[in-house]
Amino acid sequence: MSDVFCKVDDKNIPVYRIMWLADVPHFCGEEDCMREGQYEIRLEQGESVWANREERDRTLEAIERWAGMPPEDEDPDAEPW
Repeated sequence: MSDVFCKVDDKNIPVYRIMWLADVPHFCGEEDCMREGQYEIRLEQGESVWANREERDRTLEAIERWAGMPPEDEDPDAEPW
């Protein structure tokens, strides 16, 4: 799949549409809440998709790749091979 998209649930989301990702899982205390424990991924136009932790982490990695950021475990000052 292209680096422009990331998969959340069953949806291929363009990473450039993502505004923010929740750092903590949703908790509202409502008995009938269907999103408890999931992470909100806010898109443009006030839309949201909901992800489990693994999907949220993969989405964050996809955004970092798309933005050209080095992975956390990679030393940005290291000389290229």
